Amino acid sequence: MTTASVIPAAERGEVTQLRVIRSEWIKLRSLRSTLFTLLLAVVAMVGLGCVFSYFTAHRWDELPPQERLAFDPTLVSLRGFFLAQLAVGVLGVLVMSGEYATGMIRASLAAVPRRLPVLWAKALVYAVVAWVLMTGAALAAFLLGQAALSGRHLGTSLSAPGVLRAVLGAGLYLTVVGLIGVALGALIRNTAGGIATLFAVLLVLPVLAQALPSSWLDAINPYLPSTAGQGLVHVQQQPHTLAPWAGFTVFCLYALATLAGAAVRLRRRDA
Repeated sequence: MTTASVIPAAERGEVTQLRVIRSEWIKLRSLRSTLFTLLLAVVAMVGLGCVFSYFTAHRWDELPPQERLAFDPTLVSLRGFFLAQLAVGVLGVLVMSGEYATGMIRASLAAVPRRLPVLWAKALVYAVVAWVLMTGAALAAFLLGQAALSGRHLGTSLSAPGVLRAVLGAGLYLTVVGLIGVALGALIRNTAGGIATLFAVLLVLPVLAQALPSSWLDAINPYLPSTAGQGLVHVQQQPHTLAPWAGFTVFCLYALATLAGAAVRLRRRDA
């Protein structure tokens, strides 16, 4: 038995997945852009939720009957997720593409020659941070939004059917958006290209789909990434969409496929 084999890995200084995760956590929290971008996401989530809830309650008597019938107090208070997803997704892209832009990726991959642990660590660390912050922001947006709506007796509670799932689902949806951003950053290796692709997938693709004949739209729209993922945020299932958890599963498959593509490129191409 060699001496190296009896010395613990921690003492030999070997590269382990746990050490790579710790390293990526230090990188993420030390970047100024991380704090500012995540703060923007939280402010968008909570602030816009309060604003939409307040103005909906203020304008309730002026709303057309159709809008009153379609009113969802939970969704109104969570409206900020639409803007928050842009901040979370952009930071996800930067988590990976930023190292390619500065050349730091060479040092990262030199320290971890197997390469893939770096990708898994970045994805895991960012997913945990995004989930904790965005779930907390969604809960705060809901509670503050319902407080604004309760003055007109329009609010709901977490115990109502589907509400807790929608609130927690907002955090899950934003987490997967962040993972897709990380994967695109690793796959495209360019910040502008990664952000443009993310925006195209989340924002442009659903708009383009509206130009399709209605029969095609009804068949394709449920499987578009944003449509599938956002079903989890709705208390009531929308027409021509997948069931909330089924849609979220499809959304997760998009994220896994993008991560798989990023992993293949990371293994085959030099930094």
